[in-house]
Amino acid sequence: MNSKTAIVWFRRDLRLHDNPAFKYAADSNYRIYPLFIFDTKSDQKWMIGDAAKWWLSKSLTSLNSSLSGNLNLKSGDPLEVLRQLVRVTENCEAIFWNRCYEPWQISRDIVIKKQLLLEKMIVKSFNGTLLFEPQKVQKKDGTPYKVFTPFFKKGCLENATQPELPSGPPPEYLLCKKPNSAGELTNFFKIEKWHKKFTNLWEPGEQGAIIKFESFLKQGIEGYQEGRNCPSLQNVSRLSPHLHFGEISVNRIWHAIRNSDIDCKNMDHSTFLTELGWREFSYNLLFFNPDMPENNLQKKFDNFPWNRNHAMLRNWQVGSTGYPIVDAGMRQLWQTGYMHNRLRMITGSFLVKNLLLDWRLGQSWFWNCLFDADLANNSAGWQWVAGCGADAAPFFRIFNPILQSKKFDPKGAYIKTFVPELAKLPIKYIHCPWEAPITILKEAGVEIGVNYPGRIVDLSATRNEALSAYQMIK
Repeated sequence: MNSKTAIVWFRRDLRLHDNPAFKYAADSNYRIYPLFIFDTKSDQKWMIGDAAKWWLSKSLTSLNSSLSGNLNLKSGDPLEVLRQLVRVTENCEAIFWNRCYEPWQISRDIVIKKQLLLEKMIVKSFNGTLLFEPQKVQKKDGTPYKVFTPFFKKGCLENATQPELPSGPPPEYLLCKKPNSAGELTNFFKIEKWHKKFTNLWEPGEQGAIIKFESFLKQGIEGYQEGRNCPSLQNVSRLSPHLHFGEISVNRIWHAIRNSDIDCKNMDHSTFLTELGWREFSYNLLFFNPDMPENNLQKKFDNFPWNRNHAMLRNWQVGSTGYPIVDAGMRQLWQTGYMHNRLRMITGSFLVKNLLLDWRLGQSWFWNCLFDADLANNSAGWQWVAGCGADAAPFFRIFNPILQSKKFDPKGAYIKTFVPELAKLPIKYIHCPWEAPITILKEAGVEIGVNYPGRIVDLSATRNEALSAYQMIK
């Protein structure tokens, strides 16, 4: 066994299985110093949101358990933390990590790597996050893709090698032992009390991710193509938080789905793989457009006449718009740290095109409330909904929340779960309670404007306003 020590810097890869940096250190016979740094120096605007803090704390607790209590937690400037640890850690000669792709992290890591190499450290980084790294997926002329279908089918599946096979469990490894640090995590984060609402709904950590994925393979993948659009069904993976924190590798998911459908003719399976492709596309967009979280990819939208109605924004945030499907989605977000993807489109469209509020306001709220608040996916998704992104939905595609509700929640099961005050309404009226006769409302215990809000906008009028506003920038 090598007497030398290597720091393995965990970031968005909170797992031991199929972890390239950890595996490299173990295969190279280093004594491993496992480390997580809570970066307090870099981009403050995109510091981790409140919901994600709760998830991260639980995920780190899980990882620490897998490492027999030897995970080291530090906070501050990562470069200074690493340099200090090199000085005090016996025979430390190497630092390994898996790459992140947020713009500020890329810039930070370049500086860190350059400085550590100057100080004669061995420094290596690996791809532990994506199927295909952005710099490796470009058009023949060397420019990045701006449309998803050619990006995925030609750039990824035709012109690139298949995603690497997952490496499986980690090899034998030797850890640097550290004193018991009980309570370390408690002091690490200040977590809002609202997390108590979803503590029992999720199991953060590598083991929780594996359980969730295996359950999806057994019960959720069949029927995925159609069922993924219905929020009351179980045909979604709910793996996004686990993927965001790297508790399971995307390579492992990809190959498990492929191996379960060798002929690749199953549309449920191929549709799910396409969703993984969208994740890759979002990272590609962010890599080549580092200002995407702040600026419209389509510059004509810089002149869009957004409203400044803070009261309407608050109604939307707390699920008090008077439109049941929108309110259900926003309440699911607040109560569970998650929102079904169909509802992300519905609530996003309502904010941007019915309330005429800037998509960045929605992006910011999602960032703070979502477990899976991923900079690439979040900003790309919001720009898609707003019609201002690459390969975006046309602005004139305005989701009608009533029609969406009737189509994808036909029995109102999702609405009843998150808007329980409407649960006793007949299905005929649960999507549009304002149409119910007074007698029906009374029987259901619903009083519009008292225990359930009236509609804050008229759909038809606001649709026309949105289209008129769009004409101003065409």
